[in-house]
Amino acid sequence: MIGVIVNVITVLIGSCIGLLFKKGIPEKISKAAMTGLGACTLYIGISGSLSAENVLILIAAIVLGAIVGTLLDIDGAINTLAGKVEARFKKDGETISLAEGLVTATLLFCVGSMTVTGSIQAGLTGDNSILITKATLDLVSSMMLASSLGVGVLLASVSVFVIQGGLVLLAGLLAPFMSTGAIQEMTCAGSLLIIMIGTNLMGITKIKVADFLPAILFAPVIYNLVPLFEQLLNLFA
Repeated sequence: MIGVIVNVITVLIGSCIGLLFKKGIPEKISKAAMTGLGACTLYIGISGSLSAENVLILIAAIVLGAIVGTLLDIDGAINTLAGKVEARFKKDGETISLAEGLVTATLLFCVGSMTVTGSIQAGLTGDNSILITKATLDLVSSMMLASSLGVGVLLASVSVFVIQGGLVLLAGLLAPFMSTGAIQEMTCAGSLLIIMIGTNLMGITKIKVADFLPAILFAPVIYNLVPLFEQLLNLFA
């Protein structure tokens, strides 16, 4: 868990530095920075979305994820919880909600091959090199995100601890199912959600991205089920 703890600490430090910078940024500059951040987020999402091997898996994961997420009202639940904290921290005139900052930072910090591969490697072998490398990158990212998105980025450190820590602890069980292909499909699904966040930050859309979060879990599951379906089809062919 050393790599996970280091990653959490770097997110906390980076977020605190970003929040200090945020206090001195005029609203006009803050809006311009938000547009730039949205454009960069779009680039990150598009780059990651090109990793998929089977577009049908991606479509199935996104559709199923949207259905389940909407039925569970994940976005509503996150906003309700965030609202209680937001009332304490949000300043007059701020347009970015704590929930938006939390979901945005969580996806950017926790979606990707470095998160999954690094956590499983740390859990199986004790090698934290990938997670520590990721922690260094997240230090810089959290500074930039917090300066634009506020305290929600700081709270994303909890998400990093829970998600990466869970992967480390369950590495032995998850490793057989998290092949390179499964990780790629998972990364692609998460990257599409990051694209949605990018368009939200730029003011183009108002998508409830949190409702699509189950898609990230569905992607590797469907990937591993495809060979079974193919075997069944061959039996009846």
